[in-house]
Amino acid sequence: MGRRNRIAEDNEGVVIIRAIDGLDLELKSGDRLGLIGHNGAGKSTLLRVLAGIYPPTSGSIELIGKTVPLLDISLGMDDQSTGRQNIRLRGLLLGMTHNEIKSKTEEITEFTGLGDYLDLPLRTYSSGMRVRLAFAISTAVDADILLLDEVLGVGDASFQEKATRRLEELHKRAEIVVLAIHSSDTIRKTCNKVLWMERGKARMFGSVDDVVDTYDRIMNPSPPYQSFRKRIQQKKSLRSKWSRRTV
Repeated sequence: MGRRNRIAEDNEGVVIIRAIDGLDLELKSGDRLGLIGHNGAGKSTLLRVLAGIYPPTSGSIELIGKTVPLLDISLGMDDQSTGRQNIRLRGLLLGMTHNEIKSKTEEITEFTGLGDYLDLPLRTYSSGMRVRLAFAISTAVDADILLLDEVLGVGDASFQEKATRRLEELHKRAEIVVLAIHSSDTIRKTCNKVLWMERGKARMFGSVDDVVDTYDRIMNPSPPYQSFRKRIQQKKSLRSKWSRRTV
């Protein structure tokens, strides 16, 4: 496979995609890394490699501490089991011990606000109820390295504020956070470093303001006529005010 080709075939005709190419990255305690880039840039693949889901085909990864991936918050939940039983199932999948699950069950139960519904099978839940339960379990975990993939956009509007506060608490408990999300505002509020990925490579790595400002300027440029249109709208607004006064 040529070095410049991201998609190619091996000798047996199998299509090979170089999802991440030549990435060299080091994070230390206290780092909050935001991953940005268009769809297919390699952000989710990088999170899965860090989580140990995909082994790297070359190079190496060294992780020190407990790594918890919150890439699919509903993974491992069983429709035939009750909400309480799913707390245990999902907790075990996240690497929690039996004692940890037992000590956190009451807090998880209270956060969901589902009450007696927790004694019913998951198949009877609405989509919103499922999200509440899955989110509550996933964010109860204690991690040294936390991997997040668009988890911030969960639940309905009434649940968003509550969920955001809980995620902030989760971030504080973790030594390192790696977050992939399509929101420059969230990246600015949450992270201290940003990696801009493009075609599996690092296009830019550095401080939040430097990278996000450059990304927004290049990827989301303002129309050159925007300021002109704004002036026209302001003139129309003034004309409307004067015409109302005249009448």
